[in-house]
Amino acid sequence: MTRMASNHVQDSDPTIGRLVHDATKDISTLVQKEIQLAKSELKVSVKAGGTGIGLFAGAAFIGVLAIIMLSVSIAYFINWNGDGLALHWAFLIVFGFYLLVAALLVFVGVRKVKQVKAPERAIEQGREIPKALKGQS
Repeated sequence: MTRMASNHVQDSDPTIGRLVHDATKDISTLVQKEIQLAKSELKVSVKAGGTGIGLFAGAAFIGVLAIIMLSVSIAYFINWNGDGLALHWAFLIVFGFYLLVAALLVFVGVRKVKQVKAPERAIEQGREIPKALKGQS
């Protein structure tokens, strides 16, 4: 009698199909988590960029007001119809104040825009995925 070698597959041993299914599921989960990480990093950067853009818009509006005030002040200088300097100097003081406020808004806006960054952690982890799939550390 010929004995047949019997290699019994135990129920606890994973099949190739099961391994492929698990690997696909793990890769899908990994990609989803990477996308979530990138979204959260971009949300922080976009918020800082939006604040900076809002401050630039505020500076532009105040700059327009400053030009209007300068125009009125120049008109009062040309007119010079009063006895003292109070009225037109007052307009120039307001003009100077608006310029200082606009300069402050531009300064803060530039600092906020410089905070905008690429999602560095997500990019770095994304670069690691091909290595992990190849079995490298």
